[in-house]
Amino acid sequence: MNLIQESYQRLFPEREFNYNTQMEYNRRLSNFNANIKFQHSKISVHLNLEWKDIDEEIKIGLIQHLLLKVFKKKDKTSQNIDLYNNFVKNIDILTTATKINPQLAESFNRVNEQFFAEKLEIPNLCWGSNSFRKLASYNYHEDTIVVSTLFKEVRIEILDYLMYHELLHKYFKFKHKNGRSSYHNKEFKEAEAKFPQQKEIEREISTIVRNRHRKKSFFSFLNP
Repeated sequence: MNLIQESYQRLFPEREFNYNTQMEYNRRLSNFNANIKFQHSKISVHLNLEWKDIDEEIKIGLIQHLLLKVFKKKDKTSQNIDLYNNFVKNIDILTTATKINPQLAESFNRVNEQFFAEKLEIPNLCWGSNSFRKLASYNYHEDTIVVSTLFKEVRIEILDYLMYHELLHKYFKFKHKNGRSSYHNKEFKEAEAKFPQQKEIEREISTIVRNRHRKKSFFSFLNP
């Protein structure tokens, strides 16, 4: 019995397993990422090479997590999925930051000193695209914070607020219950509100995004 079949039958013991399977490790996916494809009764799972030496019980949880997406059963859970989620929460301990933008590193140092007593290890810190929708994000699998280039030239309080929000994700991790993950729970929001002048900064961020978006639309009109 292969790992995909084992994962499926533990998750759906009442069902027969009538699928062909393919599972491979590769370097194309970023660290600790994985994906699944389900087509013509074939289940294919692709994992980043980092997964190869990870305990099989954790990998079963990962595959079960992917299977629930394919079969649209997101409210289901298992002990293996709990193992997988606990592993994801601690991936940052296993990784070393290799991509650190100097400007973002300065912001990290200010925020880490002011709000976290310098206890957080620096994650990867990168500028992303000129995005109006995803202003900043934290990737648990890669221990990476990405910030939209919209904020390259804003005052430091705004950049530090974005950094603080993403570091709260690194600090609090996430809650997983009844097949659902919660990232902005009450504890998170209470901590976020401790940032000085939070509401004013959020309004300023909205204004920056709105103005930059108008400017982009204007130049798109001039250069169809």
